Amino acid sequence: MNAPTLKDIQSAATTLRGIIKETKLIHSPVFSEESGNQVYIKPENLQETGAFKIRGAYNKISKLPESEKKKGLIAASAGNHAQGVALAARMAGAKCTIVMPQVTPLIKVEATRRLGAKVVLAGDYYDQAYEKACELMDEHGYIFIHPFDDPEIIAGQGTIGIEIMEEMPDTDVIIVPVGGGGLISGIAIAAKAINPDIQIIGVEPAGASSMDYSLIKGQVSEISKVLTIADGVATKVPGVLTFEIVRDLVDKHIVIPEEDLMEAFLLLLERHKLVAENSGILSLSALKHLDLKGKKIVSLVSGGNIDVVTISSMIDRGLVQRGRLFCFTVDLPDKPGELLEIVKIITTHQANIIKLDHNQFKALDRLQNVQLEITLETNGHSHVNNLIDGLGKGGYSIKRIY
Repeated sequence: MNAPTLKDIQSAATTLRGIIKETKLIHSPVFSEESGNQVYIKPENLQETGAFKIRGAYNKISKLPESEKKKGLIAASAGNHAQGVALAARMAGAKCTIVMPQVTPLIKVEATRRLGAKVVLAGDYYDQAYEKACELMDEHGYIFIHPFDDPEIIAGQGTIGIEIMEEMPDTDVIIVPVGGGGLISGIAIAAKAINPDIQIIGVEPAGASSMDYSLIKGQVSEISKVLTIADGVATKVPGVLTFEIVRDLVDKHIVIPEEDLMEAFLLLLERHKLVAENSGILSLSALKHLDLKGKKIVSLVSGGNIDVVTISSMIDRGLVQRGRLFCFTVDLPDKPGELLEIVKIITTHQANIIKLDHNQFKALDRLQNVQLEITLETNGHSHVNNLIDGLGKGGYSIKRIY
């Protein structure tokens, strides 16, 4: 396979005209302030399918001859490529089967079915679903639509790079989430062709850093396991073609800890009223790991397909990461007035009690003491530290839960 050129990506942009939504850049005061750069969000979570994947899928399927479309299409996906293929296949009047990992969030599975695709659940991560899809392809003669290692898929995703450079030609840096590498490959080809000096930075979660591992090894390599909340990039092996493009064109690769995703999720939701999935916010999570200042940076939010249960969990964990939820236990003498004294300290420090559990049976010496567990709404890490100091000065030895 040969990598697509800027001309191929420009052709894809023409093909996609009127098919995809226009996702204009959004300036982010909060991420700009926190990173010391001018940060702009490219909100691909606002696409009809909730992610950028419709770009590559439609570009690929629209170029298939009718004889191949009639055979039926098949794809393997952790969710977003599935919806892109399903929608593009429906537009093309072709039947399609999507193989998805069994752990795929229900919202992605149901959304794919609603678009008319037959869904088969197999394996625990993308690579196992891919193996099942290959079996079905051989058995039924389906045409396989690869999620990332295909020149026409890459060209479709690369249209994002053209859009960024047309809207903000003086962009210094583009940060891109990385799974199999199709998205960053297309963006790098387009952006570097327009401005060779632009920096392209890829980012993966620590639990699924197959591209980073391959770059270190100097060849396409498989990581031993995938364990990440960013299911959209849960890939054990990057693409062969995408690896070559990333190796040659991407300037830097960042691997971030999983907990950073929660903080970025909360800020994006709270300050911009935008919902993104865990893999979609990798580019925002990476901002705190940059050694750049004063640059114009575009962070690509690649998708927003996330279920409400996960949203609730991400909000809570994000609040903890930002120091806005604080939970601790303390053993108190079991006598009148003790609870009032500790509440006075909390009130003095202007923290808000969310939950309080006063339980005699949890104390080590339950005949003399009672264990108190308190969850507070706080205003950042410095506020939490001041509160801990205040409790200590009041004679209370606490155990922090989170």
